[in-house]
Amino acid sequence: MVKVVKSFTYKGCLNPVTSADIGASANLELVDKFRYLDDMLSVEGDADAAVDARIRVGWNKFRQLVPLLTNKDISLIRRGKLCCSCVRSSMLHGSETWPVIKENKMALQRAEMRMVRWMCGVKIEG
Repeated sequence: MVKVVKSFTYKGCLNPVTSADIGASANLELVDKFRYLDDMLSVEGDADAAVDARIRVGWNKFRQLVPLLTNKDISLIRRGKLCCSCVRSSMLHGSETWPVIKENKMALQRAEMRMVRWMCGVKIEG
């Protein structure tokens, strides 16, 4: 039987721990964040890393669909439905498990509004 001993790294520590020995000739590397089941998890337990990763996924999906989303021959209603079904759903995948705070919600809204402005051809002057 292997007993796992938890180690914590504090900021400002003189000798930060970068790995943990769990016995049986196995060594674990300690990291600040990692991907598990297509979701980013961080040491702090907040959703910042997950939200940033999902926003990047949403932008990648949006860029794949730009020829359709910016096509003026397709009605704006259909483009909006396409954006909602493909882009928004990819951005919000797994969000039911996030401990979302106001800043995370605002980041998701900002990203979505930038995509909508691009889709409609609206430019912000300033």
